[in-house]
Amino acid sequence: MRGPHNIWRLIRTGATFERTGAMGVVLDALDAPKSVRVAFRTLVWPFKWLGIEGDPSMPPATRALSALGPAYIKFGQILSTRPDVVGQDLANQLRVLQDKLPPFGVEKARAQIESELGVALPEIFSEFSEPVAAASIAQVHKAHRADTGETVAVKVLRPGIERAFRTDIDAFYFAADMIETLAPASRRLRPRDVITHFESVVMGELDLRLESAAASEYAANTEGDEGFQLPSVVWGLSGRRVMTMSWAEGEPLGDNAALDAAGHDRVKLSERVLQLFLNHALRDGFFHADMHQGNLKVAPNGDIIAYDFGIMGHIDEYTRRVYAEILYGFIRRDYKRVAEVHFEAGYVPADRDVDEFARALRAVGEPIFGMDATRISMARLLSYLFEVTERFGMQTRTELILLQRTMVVVEGVARSLNPHMNIWHTARPVVEDYIKTSLGPRAVLRDLVLTTRVLGRFGPRLPGLVEAALIRQSEGDAPSRHNPWPGRIGWSAAGAVLGAVLVFGWHYWT
Repeated sequence: MRGPHNIWRLIRTGATFERTGAMGVVLDALDAPKSVRVAFRTLVWPFKWLGIEGDPSMPPATRALSALGPAYIKFGQILSTRPDVVGQDLANQLRVLQDKLPPFGVEKARAQIESELGVALPEIFSEFSEPVAAASIAQVHKAHRADTGETVAVKVLRPGIERAFRTDIDAFYFAADMIETLAPASRRLRPRDVITHFESVVMGELDLRLESAAASEYAANTEGDEGFQLPSVVWGLSGRRVMTMSWAEGEPLGDNAALDAAGHDRVKLSERVLQLFLNHALRDGFFHADMHQGNLKVAPNGDIIAYDFGIMGHIDEYTRRVYAEILYGFIRRDYKRVAEVHFEAGYVPADRDVDEFARALRAVGEPIFGMDATRISMARLLSYLFEVTERFGMQTRTELILLQRTMVVVEGVARSLNPHMNIWHTARPVVEDYIKTSLGPRAVLRDLVLTTRVLGRFGPRLPGLVEAALIRQSEGDAPSRHNPWPGRIGWSAAGAVLGAVLVFGWHYWT
């Protein structure tokens, strides 16, 4: 329950931020007015001694959040995807937050599994290891199935983690309400909306059935991808608090020495990881949004293995087409087309000057293209692009920010494997292929067919819908008797679309 009982928790939070030096960093990132800065520092300073000291080797913000525990760590990780809220510098600091925490006892894990699955653990697992990885929300054990002998990874939620997170989220909402009340200017950052976004992400991670479903959908989308594999979900041994998957055997993608010793080609791996991500984002619109080295392995046959599907990104088809055209325009250095795409998509207000916007984009792109090919960064380009679009009044789009953040991570992974890779050379075939399949004649035909199907489903209602629209438009005029022409117009429109599809298809295939 949100209320004054959360004041103590907020005092402890503020004291920790003050003691670690994070308070000034955060206020700077949020561009807080002087009055707000003075008020916060004055209120918190007397309680500084109550704050947790944390690890002095960490940057202030990550030090404070790490000291405050799992919910704060996860909150910082999610804020790292929102540079529009915390600024690019602080987002970069938060991106390195690690949620490696001490594991809980194996007996507690056994009890959690037996409670969730309703079966004694020895009946399902002949062997069950100590934790092999522990994070803020869950930990992973290696086990062998009793029925098949298959080696599996068993992910188990921390006991009581749902209650702990809900308590902290409760305090976050209380803090957001206070901030909006005491500092009305902060409402432009929508503090409550940020907490709501955090709550939705975390609640999804706290239900492992949703992660299992995401893993299953991701596997179905990528089944035919060469050089890529995913562990499969064992649905019969998974539930809300337990998730069982086949064991991913391989070398960590972040261990270059091990990859070299195993004979893997790091140049090919660097190209593959970037192209896979772009394919999943553009082709499928469903991508792994936490694709760092800790969630990637290389199988003995050279395939890249991804796991941990708690954070996935989704982009609708229209947005994917816009994003691809923007990328392709930059690849071709066609800044006028990039500007036009932004206006056509409604990302930039129509009252702005398209030529002026194109010149601003050129100022972003040309310096990057002037660099040596191995220093060109798509992540830097996207970062500059968001800065320019913000100046021209582009509204924040959360899905594109998540895509940008993941692009930064994936590019970092690729560069760690091959520091000399040419990002544009690697990305170009993927983007060009998507452009051909999604914006060419075949795509136009497909869109027309889909439009006809929709009209077909609504066919019986179409005359009435057209008539009702015309009546609403003519409200205030003298009433008239029923006119059959609106219905005829509706059916004619449907027929015209169907005819266009048939004619276009005949010309295309002949």
